[in-house]
Formats: sequence, structure tokens, C-alpha cells
Amino acid sequence: ASSCTADDISLVGSMLDEEDNSVKIQALNTLKAFSGIRKFRLKIQEHTIKVLELISTIWDSELHVAGLRLLNSLPLPDYVHPQLRRVMPALMEILQSNYILAQVQAIRLLSYLAQKNDLLYDILNCQVHSNFLNLFQSTQPGSLLFEVLVFAERLSEGRNSPHYRAVKWHYNEQSLHEALFGDESRLADRLLALVIHPEEEVQIQACKVIVSLQCSQDVGVRPSSCRPSHSYFNSG
Repeated sequence: ASSCTADDISLVGSMLDEEDNSVKIQALNTLKAFSGIRKFRLKIQEHTIKVLELISTIWDSELHVAGLRLLNSLPLPDYVHPQLRRVMPALMEILQSNYILAQVQAIRLLSYLAQKNDLLYDILNCQVHSNFLNLFQSTQPGSLLFEVLVFAERLSEGRNSPHYRAVKWHYNEQSLHEALFGDESRLADRLLALVIHPEEEVQIQACKVIVSLQCSQDVGVRPSSCRPSHSYFNSG
């Protein structure tokens, strides 16, 4: 790596335009390997939009994993936010696929983006499948469950923020918001079941989401604290 230059990174990046998906995947893996070296990071960032284009237009699980791993290793500059909005539906589809490695990488990226004020609504209003809450079933691998619960907590925290609450948002009926936080959502039941999950980190993270949802119920009444009254979990 010490003998490589920015030109070498550009050469690898140019291979993202090759027709063969296996070449694209190896180029993505190579860029990921170099992303940990500070002097190359900005040069690798220049390929962010291309990577987003690849993962949103090619349905290949190995390519998704390689591309998302690269994106998760980089700070994403604000100028790529418009492109991120366009690929949000693709990220949701990857999350709801049956390929665990790709799902975990997709949810990690979405969790990161959920902390961006200007992207939170786009994530929450993204359309999801009717069985989206199956991602919260105890039969899912613990690694995926943990990441999904982190995502839910960050979305809940984002909804509770003064910045987000200052606007009256409208969501699609099939949106992620309705699946997780709508009146007909069964998220509470899923979370209560996960409190007794055999993996401790899943138990703890499920409790964090529960606390966040409790706060969401009470924030309009008493923003400075979360009280046990009017619990989201009374029916449980």
C-alpha cells in the first residue's frame, strides 16, 4: 500500500465500469481494503455515487455486500444525499431480501443515514413489504436482529427530536413509518418477545427500543422526561 498512488486508486475505480460483475465486485473489495488508509479516503469517496448506482441497478447479492461494505467504511459527504434518496427503495429491498450478509450491510447503512436530519423522512416514508416486521422475529440470526433493533431505535430517536417534530409529516400507507410506528403496527408484540431472546445483546437492544418508544409516547406531554403513563406497551 505504501507504494500505491492516487492514480492506482483511480485505475481500480475505473474497473467499476467493467461489464463483468465479478470484476466490479473485486474492484469494490479492493477499494474497501484501501479505504482504511487515510491518504486514499478522499479519492475513494469520489466513487461513492457510482457505487450507489451499482447496488441500486444490479440485483446481485455479492455485489450488494461488496458495495455496501465499502460505503459503510466511508464517511458519506452531504453532496451524495440526493443520490441516497434515489436509492433508498433499493436499500429497503436489499434489507428485505433473504441474504443475511447483504441485509446486515444494508441495515448498517440505513442506521447511519437515519441520523441525518435531511434523510430521516425519506427513510420513514419508504415503502416496505407487508411482512416487514418479520425482521423482528426471534428466528432471525442474532447479528441481523441486533442491527434491525439499532435501526428501530435510531428511527424512534429521530422522530422524537425537536427538529423532526417541528413539521407535520404525512406518510404512505405502506411506509416504514406505518409498519413500525403506525396505529396498526405490531412492533410492540415483537419487541416484548425479544426481551427473552437467548442472546444478551439482542435483549438489551430490544429494551432500548422499548424505552425510546415510551419516550415517544410521553414527549408531547413532558418533553424533559419519560413517564410510565399512556404506555405504548399497555396492551402487552
